[in-house]
Amino acid sequence: MDKNLTNQEETASSMTLTTRQGHPVTDNQNIRSVGSRGPSTLENYHYLEKITHFDRERTPERVVHARGAGAHGIFEAYGKAGDEPVSKYTRAKLFQEAGKQTPVFVRFSTVIHGTHSPETLRDPRGFAVKFYTEDGNWDLVGNNLKIFFIRDPLKFPDMIHAFKPDPVTNVQDMERFFDFVSMSPEATHMITFLFSPWGIPANYRQMQGSGVNTYKWVNQNGEAVLVKYHWEPLKQGIKNLLQEEANRIQALNFNHATLDLYTAIEQGDYPEWELCVQIMSDGEHPKLDFDPLDPTKLWPTDKFPFLPVGKMTLNRNPKDYFIEVEQAAFGTGVLVDGLDFSDDKLLQGRTFSYSDTQRHRVGTNYLQLPVNAPKTQVATNQSGGQMQIYMDRAPGQNPHVNYEPSSMGGLHEATPAGGNHEPHYDAKLVHEPIERTNNFSQAGETYRSFEPWEKDELIANLVDAFQKCNSDIRDRMVGNLTEADSEYGHRVSEGLKHAGSSMTSGQTDPEQAVKLAQQEGHEAGPY
Repeated sequence: MDKNLTNQEETASSMTLTTRQGHPVTDNQNIRSVGSRGPSTLENYHYLEKITHFDRERTPERVVHARGAGAHGIFEAYGKAGDEPVSKYTRAKLFQEAGKQTPVFVRFSTVIHGTHSPETLRDPRGFAVKFYTEDGNWDLVGNNLKIFFIRDPLKFPDMIHAFKPDPVTNVQDMERFFDFVSMSPEATHMITFLFSPWGIPANYRQMQGSGVNTYKWVNQNGEAVLVKYHWEPLKQGIKNLLQEEANRIQALNFNHATLDLYTAIEQGDYPEWELCVQIMSDGEHPKLDFDPLDPTKLWPTDKFPFLPVGKMTLNRNPKDYFIEVEQAAFGTGVLVDGLDFSDDKLLQGRTFSYSDTQRHRVGTNYLQLPVNAPKTQVATNQSGGQMQIYMDRAPGQNPHVNYEPSSMGGLHEATPAGGNHEPHYDAKLVHEPIERTNNFSQAGETYRSFEPWEKDELIANLVDAFQKCNSDIRDRMVGNLTEADSEYGHRVSEGLKHAGSSMTSGQTDPEQAVKLAQQEGHEAGPY
């Protein structure tokens, strides 16, 4: 009897509300005041702790990829790249053994719009995977579409400014959007995908993923190849939405993709993706009509086929959204031995920007948060900064030595795992674009590859968007599309001629909704 009572008391005690200092809270309904009507007193410690934390419980919103959903899972290696041993191309340990499993965390996202924006908006989707490997973390940070708008990182802030809401009205404006795009012809290929049904995936589970940029794999001898990463959905397949379908879904639930992912995993319907790579020898490849480092281009699969290297399964939902999804931090520079950077200028620009953003947004010690921390031992000589949780010390490390080299029990350098990859450079430092820009060829090929209904949707969406643009912007855009494919440009031009002032069912005219609300609103008297 006494034992049962003790257990009940322990259970009751474990469920007791406390302050952050561990003090039991006996009244969580009323602040301390002079009489029941007030005024309150400054020494209301519980209230002050509670409200000041509430005031700070949102980290700064991501500038891009603010709206997101995430899940935990595993990556299982095949031990091969296609039919060949993967060790021929890379010495990265997570790929070497068939059946080897590596824990992962994945964050899906929309790119341009804010934290609570609808998941039905036309927008690229982020697809970021954190591998907790035995050699530390590897972040594969990409999108659902396999290409990007620009190839030079200097243009990225301007691109985002043009795509984000107007700084005066705080409303996204297609005229600003296409003003930038029309004067950035390399974006024509991406626009062709984005304004087709590929621009609105049905959900996060049924979309592809891509590393977008070109990376390198390095083998035991230090020999490197160029590599592109692609996530291909397995059992769940791929689904996209027409604009009209997205509008109907948004009217019912603007969180549908987050709910779809969470519910599927909760019910045991675990989504799966196969990781495939395209491999190319490390070089300029002058016979190609594009530069293999250009992120606005696809590598043709007939010359560079997809080689399966492993499978990812998402099988566990986060226990707390903020702790695991909102604070998850990724960076393109987070690579493990056997993986390396290419000379892709956009990749190198992202590599600085991503981790710098995380230090600003989450904090100096963001890598000590569980979702970001590697599952291997961490031993650095770094310390201090906001919200440091623990010291990055090795067992037996002399706590007085926080520098290297040292002869007094400090950390020492690791033994190289293989030969160094040492690319050679002999060129002037210049401010120049790549030589083979070829901004329109692949955009035309992509247009011609679409099914008739996909072409119809693409044309309708572009006509809808262009109606909000001035004639100079429309003319430049039609010119770019015509360069890609004459039929493509002609159909958009004819669509604009016949559209007049009418609008389609798209989401590109904010004034449409303003007028509709004025017309449909029901009058009411004051109360």
